[in-house]
Amino acid sequence: MNAVATRLSVMMFLQFFMWGAWFATIGLALGNNGLADFGGGTYGSAPLAAMIAPLFLGLIADRLFSSERLMGFLFLLGGVLLYLAHGYAVAGDGNMMVWLFIGHMLCYMPTLGLSNTIVFSNVSDQNEFPKIRVWGTIGWIAAGLFVGAMGWSSNLNILLAAAACSLLTGIYSFTLPHTPPPAKGKPVDLRSLLMLDALTMLKHPPFFVFIVCSTLICIPLAYYYGVTAMFLGNTGFVAPASTMTIGQMSEIFFMLLIPFFFRRLGVKYMILIGMLAWVTRYLLFAFGAPEQIVWMLLLAVALHGICYDFFFVTGFMYTDKVANPSVRGQAQGMLVFFTQGIGMYFGYRIAFAHHARDVTKYGELTEAISKSGSTEPLSFFESMRKMFSVESLKVDSQLLAETMDQWRSFWFVPAAMAAVIALIFFVAFWDKMSNHEKKEDAIGEEA
Repeated sequence: MNAVATRLSVMMFLQFFMWGAWFATIGLALGNNGLADFGGGTYGSAPLAAMIAPLFLGLIADRLFSSERLMGFLFLLGGVLLYLAHGYAVAGDGNMMVWLFIGHMLCYMPTLGLSNTIVFSNVSDQNEFPKIRVWGTIGWIAAGLFVGAMGWSSNLNILLAAAACSLLTGIYSFTLPHTPPPAKGKPVDLRSLLMLDALTMLKHPPFFVFIVCSTLICIPLAYYYGVTAMFLGNTGFVAPASTMTIGQMSEIFFMLLIPFFFRRLGVKYMILIGMLAWVTRYLLFAFGAPEQIVWMLLLAVALHGICYDFFFVTGFMYTDKVANPSVRGQAQGMLVFFTQGIGMYFGYRIAFAHHARDVTKYGELTEAISKSGSTEPLSFFESMRKMFSVESLKVDSQLLAETMDQWRSFWFVPAAMAAVIALIFFVAFWDKMSNHEKKEDAIGEEA
């Protein structure tokens, strides 16, 4: 790896360390500090920003500013907003905290596109991108291990760690290779910004079914991202943030297997397996909850590689395959808009409302665990070991049994959602395009 690639890898590492520091366990931290009702709004800030970011990139970022300087400014501003969010969270002002989170994510989400632009503009071979991007996943894993090692899985200090990393990444961004705005001097294309050409792809029945099912499946998916750390904390896991990095580790492994399975299984069965993996994950949580069966809970987390790669990565590959070359960028943006935007936004809202309504003993058990346990920091290697560790909870057995029964019923709901959507996809989706489709088979109006 040359010097430029190394610098870009550091950029990816810092960018995803920052996000991973708070995203996995913010629900647990809020619940532990009497702010559980604001979890949906906090997590919902990410999909809201994901829907707005493409417009920002198209209208401003791609035309007016060099990518590395704009990214540096956004990270610095985002770090300040996250620092302020921590202050309001500590003070118990959940409403102001959520607004600051929205501001932070409006700064953060455009950097995902900007960092990709910087990489592709400064490497000679696009095949280098995966080798650089994987450092983002490693950064996310490192963040989880760091949070677990510090004993911060349920502590609002995760926001301070993320804010500090954001400021550091902002400063570092100004040292990156100069990357002029890619669309400087070009007229604004509203059809492209509003994805109007890509929307014509919805006239193609298989793609329409794919988009609808992908959007709907993101509703039960949000249960995992938003609530799992809270659940693991209730079941006695010592370092939930570290435990959840097992999922990212499996993601790296299965990412390498995607080309192999894609050629042999095809789009339909790859995506279907991904959907069914989500069903399996939630059933493992449900059946593992009453007795806190560790292997079931760990396996559910480890399934993340199949859950994410077989669904999201295959979906991006399918969209790239079927889209007319001139609208592929729009098509990918449209897929993100519907899935990680609309689907995840409503998913987080539904998941946290469901949790507040049905897991009524969560706060009481969390408080009891906090009073009986220890928050001493762990060494790095202890954190690695503790990701597999569950404490024997020294709490009232009746309270534990009632809470676990509520969790069991809770997890059956997203499992049922995912199962119904998987069945609809299996019955309704068909696609006659081969892996070696001709150009004239592509869909979407020419831009």
